[in-house]
Amino acid sequence: MTTNYFARYIGLPYGENLYQIKRGNNGISRDVAERIVSKFPEISKAWILTGEGSMYVDEKSRSAQIPFYDDGVEAVLRNPETAAPTYYMFVPPLHHCDLAVTYRPSEERSDSEQTVLFLTKTDKEGIISGREYVIVCKNSIFLRKFRMFNGGQTLKSLNNGKKQNAITVETEDAEAIYRVDGKLTIKQ
Repeated sequence: MTTNYFARYIGLPYGENLYQIKRGNNGISRDVAERIVSKFPEISKAWILTGEGSMYVDEKSRSAQIPFYDDGVEAVLRNPETAAPTYYMFVPPLHHCDLAVTYRPSEERSDSEQTVLFLTKTDKEGIISGREYVIVCKNSIFLRKFRMFNGGQTLKSLNNGKKQNAITVETEDAEAIYRVDGKLTIKQ
């Protein structure tokens, strides 16, 4: 969220006040704190105003944070142990997801659009035919809807009506499998 978008989201006519707070020129007023809490009820108003205590109203909200990586699917899923989250997201319907990552397909690249994938790590036994998955193999990463074949030994991509080549992956070649539980498309 940009500062201006955030200002509009919480009901401020423009973002100048937030820019002044961000620069340290102004403190947060009760009005701004109340506006933030009305949109983000899991955040403590006392914490917003004082910076002391817990940021969250309860620990359930804290545990529902999804690590978000802005480095892209390739960078994050190749080295998930060393990747550092850009920040954490609170998305109640997707609280069970393991991570969120920016997806920028080169063939669909648009500077005015960004997609965030909400992923849950699974294994081949957890694959449901027809659902969308990110399959990480040694030399490639695929985002497609897959169907199981050969008793679960082979994954074949479904044609989604897009100009995508069909892909066949042996499940033993998959280094990691992530189920896509949600997508957020941000248009700028």
